[in-house]
Amino acid sequence: MTSSLAGKVAIVTASTAGIGLAIARRLGQQGAQVVISSRKQENVDTTVQQLSGEGLSVAGVKCHVGNPSERQALVERAVEKFGGIDILVSNAATNPVYGGLLDCPEAGWNKIFDVNVKSAYLLTKLVVPYMEARGGGSIVFIASVVGQIPSMGIAAYSVSKKALIGVSDLFAKECAPKNIRVNAVAPGFIDTSFSSVLVSNDSIRKSLEKSIYLGRIGKPEEVAGVASFLCSNDASYITGAVMNVNGGMLGSTI
Repeated sequence: MTSSLAGKVAIVTASTAGIGLAIARRLGQQGAQVVISSRKQENVDTTVQQLSGEGLSVAGVKCHVGNPSERQALVERAVEKFGGIDILVSNAATNPVYGGLLDCPEAGWNKIFDVNVKSAYLLTKLVVPYMEARGGGSIVFIASVVGQIPSMGIAAYSVSKKALIGVSDLFAKECAPKNIRVNAVAPGFIDTSFSSVLVSNDSIRKSLEKSIYLGRIGKPEEVAGVASFLCSNDASYITGAVMNVNGGMLGSTI
């Protein structure tokens, strides 16, 4: 694999499993120095050891993105360890509530928006000055197909991802004069623990696959490839975009 990100420093949130881990690994394989994070220290330690064993340049820090001091520590770790920040992939998300908006309790709504939207917004504000100091950078928000095709089963989560796409678009406008590109990736149904309640059920999985042009559930590595492309110079004229990685979806609702 080419070293298209050699010399770059990347932060990837929620990066010890699933899509986040796949993205951290891909960025490292392309030459970036990567700071991974997770809410649990043991997951951070295991992943740092794993990726280091693959010959990648990584560091890690425990970070619950909803915690201001831990967000700050994540940024400081990248600067102290690798000298700056060029890339942010904001991947952390939560979904503790299932059902429609009318059934969503206020506490659940607040938690979803604190993690999925507010923390991404605040973390971006933290890293932009460091990117600007290095002459530019790339920010990638991991959104979701349900931010474009809402799901009644995860309604509040769908709204949060739609909001995140809006945050991405506005940051793209504000950060362009600083030579910082901002884009969103909208994965469809990807085979991870986050979606296991759906994809592990044969009948639900088959129903989902019928709604996808390519007729299958995606892999984390397929999202990672698009995210790493957006972080590279090959995407130097792409900002404010939403890159769909969903295999093709049918219908207006899920």
